Order: sequence, then structure tokens, then C-alpha cells
Amino acid sequence: MTERQRLLIGGAWVEPDDGHYRVTDPATEGIVGWAPEASREQVRAACAAAREAFGPWSRTPPEERAAVLARTADLIQGRLGPYAELAQAESGATTGTARGMQVGVAVARFRRYARVEPVEQPLPPQINEAGPFGPATVMGALAVRQPVGVVACVTSYNNPWANPAGKVAPALAMGNTVVVKPAPQDPLSVYRMAEALQEAGAPPGVVNVVGGARPEVGEAAVDCPDVDMVSFTGSTAVGQRIAEVCGRSVKRQLMELGGKGAALVFDDADLDAAVAGIGTTFSFYSGQICTAPTRVLAQRGVYDRLVDRLAAYARHLKVGDPRERDTVVGPLISAAHRDRVEAYVELGRKEGARLVTGGERPPHDRGFYVAPTLLADCTPDMRVVREEIFGPVVVVVPFDAEEEGIDLANASDYGLIDYVWSGDVARAFRVARRLRTGGVGVNTVGRNMEAPFGGFKKSGVGRDVGSYALHAYSELQAVVWPG
Repeated sequence: MTERQRLLIGGAWVEPDDGHYRVTDPATEGIVGWAPEASREQVRAACAAAREAFGPWSRTPPEERAAVLARTADLIQGRLGPYAELAQAESGATTGTARGMQVGVAVARFRRYARVEPVEQPLPPQINEAGPFGPATVMGALAVRQPVGVVACVTSYNNPWANPAGKVAPALAMGNTVVVKPAPQDPLSVYRMAEALQEAGAPPGVVNVVGGARPEVGEAAVDCPDVDMVSFTGSTAVGQRIAEVCGRSVKRQLMELGGKGAALVFDDADLDAAVAGIGTTFSFYSGQICTAPTRVLAQRGVYDRLVDRLAAYARHLKVGDPRERDTVVGPLISAAHRDRVEAYVELGRKEGARLVTGGERPPHDRGFYVAPTLLADCTPDMRVVREEIFGPVVVVVPFDAEEEGIDLANASDYGLIDYVWSGDVARAFRVARRLRTGGVGVNTVGRNMEAPFGGFKKSGVGRDVGSYALHAYSELQAVVWPG
């Protein structure tokens, strides 16, 4: 609690120019530690260090880069217990989530990108007729993936291990260097990840971490001339501002932004599966996930039963200290975010939604808790239906015909992941193909971690996960020659 974290710049751990700020445990409101506040000059120094390290690192054999990632995975795995305790203290995640979905997923991502994949793809030879460029010839060609350069990784607070690992590991595997700006709410875990990378053999300047609570820190990284690409996970509003800055200097972007996932539940759906899937919004990280099925579109024949069963599911969940074994719903990340979510619930009531369950603050002396909340009889024009709440709140809208359900699902500024539940698999896949969204879960909220991940519309730009992340952190170069 008294340790004051330092910044990682060019392989050295340095004191922040602008002091430290308190990192708060959202469950106890106690002090987790003190995070550094970098100055703009220190951010620029980190970017310059990454630029200097880029040449040697990009020329390092892919097998050697992969070995660094593999050793990093081993180190994190060996410290899973204390790392998960820190992640839990910073983020308020339950023990299972902190161990499995935060630190555990980070280990899996470093291991995934420790696999060396080919970066050259031979293309079919092309016969060129004689002309202004010379005699007739056969031209060979290769499509070669090259690293982008220096990548600014701006991470989200809802997963202080898996999210930065999903940026850093593929970026390094492709030969890029990185400057990581962690979320201000739970940054300490990211510094532990950087320590593991350094111990695993990442050369000085390849990985830099410069954090801070002020927006100026992230802005300094995004607009730095030494940065070639920005990888951002967070709100659409912030993503739009970053895109404006990147546009001025034509920087590459990878953005995973907001979501308002539609869950279409048809009359013939398996209600047990649908309720369990939608219920993850209430429970998994207290709804602070952009992929959550927060906007339920229920066909009339199943509407009342679905609302009743979702309410029963929500009431059954224990809200409380995430360190206790039987806790399912932990706190939100901060008091400000709790107030925001509660304001949305009250707005829904004023708009005419029916509060079926939740809506009250759980009786805890400390912590930023919101009870799992279900708003039914909603209409498409309500703000609680259109806007991302990012908490344990589900809204339900009825529909009649299949076409109406599809139209309602697509009537959103967002398009990250939608879901379809139907006993008619042919219909489920037919509907999925018509949804304007980056991903669709058919009778599941599960993920395939090799499938591309990203959004349509205001949910993002680009795709990552699996081999798609290697593509995202690379430029495509054509090499041609006469055969």
C-alpha cells in the first residue's frame, strides 16, 4: 500500500515527474497502491526509446522474439496467485474472474503469440505481355508482412491483464515496439506485466509503460511523432478524439470501442440457454464488458416468460465482496461509474420502462456496488436502449416478426457482438448473416479465440485476436521480380 510505482522508460525504472495518485480498491475503498503520473516529456521520452529500439527488435529473428513471449508467459503463470490478487484489488473482479479471465487469459495470449507464423505469402505468377515497361515476362510476387513501427497501446480498465496482453504480445511478435498507457483506475497490473517482459529478456525500449490519471498522458502518446500506430480499447467518445489526432498524421489505428449487444430471443429458443447467456451481463465483471448482451429483443410468444426468468436469475445472484467464494457480482470500478449507472436506471424509469428487479444500492457499508437490474417494456427510442450503460443492467424490448427483430437489432450506433437464440438453427444463421455487427453468437455467448474480433459502425476499426492480430500490427508489402 505504501509502495510508489515507477515508470518504465527505455529499460529503466524512473520516478514520475508529476508525482503519484491513489489506486482505490472498488470493493473496500481502501488504498491498493500509488500509481505514477508521467509528464508529457516522459511520455515523449518513452516513445523516443521505443523508436530507437525498433530497428534492432524488428530485425531480431522471429524465433527469438517468440522465446521472449514464451518466457513471459511462464513467469506470469508462476506468479498467478499474487498477480490475480493485485488485479482483484484494483478492478473489483471476483476471484475466478481475476485468476481465469484476467491473468489466465494474459498467459494464454503470450503463449499464443509465441508461435511463429509465416509472414510471407507467395502469389501466383503473372504473365505480362510486351509493352512500355519491357519485353514479355513472367512476374513473381510475394506479399510480406512488415512491422508497423512504434505502437501506442492505450488499455481499458475492465481487464488490466488480458487487454494489454492482447495488444502487447502480437505487436511484439510482429517486431513492433510498444509504449503502453494503462487505464488510470487499475494500472499497477500492467507494470507487473512489463516487469515480467523485462525479466524474460525484452531489450531496453522494446516495452515502455507510462501511466497517469490525467488525459494529457494518453494524448501525449497518441500525438507523438515517434508513434506509428495507436491501439485503443475504451469508449467510443474517446476513440473518436483519438481518431481525429491520428487522422492528422495518418497514423494506423486499431480501435475496440463501445457496444450495446442485441440478444434476439425467438419463440422457439432454449430459454435455459438464453437466460444463462444473457445473465452474464449481470454477473461477469458486473456488466463492465462491451460484448455483453445488454439489449434483449424478445419475440412476443416468449417475452413474459423470458422477463420473469431473467428477473429470477438476477435476484439469485449474490452481490458483495469479490474475495468471498459465493460472490457472483462484485463492485463497479469507481464511485463515479456507480453513480453513472444508477443515473441510467433512474432515467429508464422516467422514460417509462418497468423496473422488474434491482435499481437499489445493495446494503454494503463500503464499495461501489449496483444490484443486477432488469428494465422491461422498453421501447427502441429510450436512451437506456440506445446508449451503452456498462453495468449490470439489461433492457428488454418486445418484437413480433423476424424482420422486425432484425431491424431493431440493427437500429443502433453500435455493432460489436450480437446474439441469436433459436431452436431453428437455419433461421439463427440466416438472421446472423443480416446483423450489422462484427460478431454473432448463435445460441451461445462463448468466443472462439482465433475468430476475428472487432466492430461495425461506432464499435471500432479493425480486427484482432488470433492471426488477425498479427495482421493488425503489421503493414503489407509487395515484393515482385521477373521470373
